[in-house]
Amino acid sequence: MAVVSEAKLADVKKLVNEAAASGANKTQKLVQDGAAPAHATMEKTMEQATKATEGMMKAAEQAAEFSRGNAEAMAKAAQVYMTGVQDLSKQTLAMMQGLSEHAIASAKALAAVKSLKEATEIQTSYARTAMEKALAESTKLQEASLKLAEATFAPLSARMTLAVETMSKPIAA
Repeated sequence: MAVVSEAKLADVKKLVNEAAASGANKTQKLVQDGAAPAHATMEKTMEQATKATEGMMKAAEQAAEFSRGNAEAMAKAAQVYMTGVQDLSKQTLAMMQGLSEHAIASAKALAAVKSLKEATEIQTSYARTAMEKALAESTKLQEASLKLAEATFAPLSARMTLAVETMSKPIAA
């Protein structure tokens, strides 16, 4: 019996080895067959991730550039405003000096009057001239202020126009 058992045992071992070899071949073929699509899927995923990352980097660079432009526009607007305010201050000071000089001249003329009629004429002339000068100078200051406002907001308006144009463009794929 030992001989039959050994023969059967040999047959069983042979069958097991054949099955193992066959299973290993099938497993190896299954792994090889699945590896190619998995590799292709991995490459496609990496390519898509790279494109997405490049797109995000480009968007970040564009946002930084746009912000830099906004800061430059704000600085330009502030510079124009400060220069304009200095000019307006100089114009206002000149107007006040002119009115003061006119008042001093009228006061000197009033000091030298010899009659009430002459004083009234000088005072009326002074009042009319002072009012005309003040009105003319105020109009000049108002026009200068409007020009200053336009010049101050010009860089900001340009940035706003650019922002609207940028936001209305479709996003590049």
